[in-house]
Amino acid sequence: MRNASDVIRTVSRHTLAYMLFSISEMFRNYEEFDPMDLLIVHAILNANVINVMNDPALDEKFSSIHTVEPDAIKQGVSRAALSRFLSLPLETVRRRVAGLKRRKILAETKAGLIVTEQNAFRFGNNHELQKTNMLLLTKLLRDLKRAGISGPDDLSAAKFAVAAKEAK
Repeated sequence: MRNASDVIRTVSRHTLAYMLFSISEMFRNYEEFDPMDLLIVHAILNANVINVMNDPALDEKFSSIHTVEPDAIKQGVSRAALSRFLSLPLETVRRRVAGLKRRKILAETKAGLIVTEQNAFRFGNNHELQKTNMLLLTKLLRDLKRAGISGPDDLSAAKFAVAAKEAK
């Protein structure tokens, strides 16, 4: 097995590249939006579907590229939670959310903020962005495999090796 620190560095380098390419594509697909607003929208989108991703039946039900999670099942998120998650001042989040609500991208529910399924900008349902993400993810997995990381077991071994070294 490779040195655990080498595995960590390799994974970090490749996943950072994946994240930056993904963010770049997001910015390119939504040029009319401020990057901070895009970050907020996508953080809300993620929070909205955590319950779907954690439930195998719902995950399968809404797995089609032609299926959008209905607003009724979305898990809302508070402005304070967004502020903490993104490490942004609460007032910045409040101001940006107000603008996104005016544009009818976000809605307020009893549970918190959601990205509406009917938003005119197709947030959460942009097929081109989803297809590009598949290409980027395929590249990430291929690059990791070429670097000798075939799956989660390779990561676990590196984690345990580093933990054991730190305990000494």
